[in-house]
Amino acid sequence: MNMPEYAFHFNNAMAETGVYLALKKLLGTPERPPVVLCIGSDLAVGDSLGPITGTMLRRRAFDGYIYGTLKNPVTAKEAKYLGDFLKKTHPKSPVIAVDAAVGEESDVGLLKVLPGSLRPGAGANKRLPKVGDVSVLGIVAKKSPLAYPLFNLTRLGVVYAMAEAVAAAISDLSFREIVNDSQKCV
Repeated sequence: MNMPEYAFHFNNAMAETGVYLALKKLLGTPERPPVVLCIGSDLAVGDSLGPITGTMLRRRAFDGYIYGTLKNPVTAKEAKYLGDFLKKTHPKSPVIAVDAAVGEESDVGLLKVLPGSLRPGAGANKRLPKVGDVSVLGIVAKKSPLAYPLFNLTRLGVVYAMAEAVAAAISDLSFREIVNDSQKCV
């Protein structure tokens, strides 16, 4: 069975709602609040989508678990070690992985919500293990042999607007109600 892929341009006024609805559909009714793994670095603007999103979620008092902020980023190299850690520490919590990505020129500016895990560092041709149960990718630059240097040419305003939409969508997910409702059914 093919799982759906959702994409919304960050400039679209409905992008936040679209990301929210896609996450809600892909996550179903989790038993526990989610873990949000915000991957990236504060050293390159184009790679900062994850840490900016994590910082925004912290400021919103999100009721799930957040790994990766501007103060404490989780880079692609570090994310590979977190897979097992997250499974042991948060065994029944779904993991939402958030990362910047490169893509086709026509895809730049899209927020993609995908079922399944993502491979951090793929845009920089790194071969690292996949992480996450659901993925949110922000396409910040055109894919090319020199994709990683393009991350430094990405506009901060674009990355920031993408992070705002993703953080708002994730924080709008009402996991407390889901957890409480699922416990009532048991």
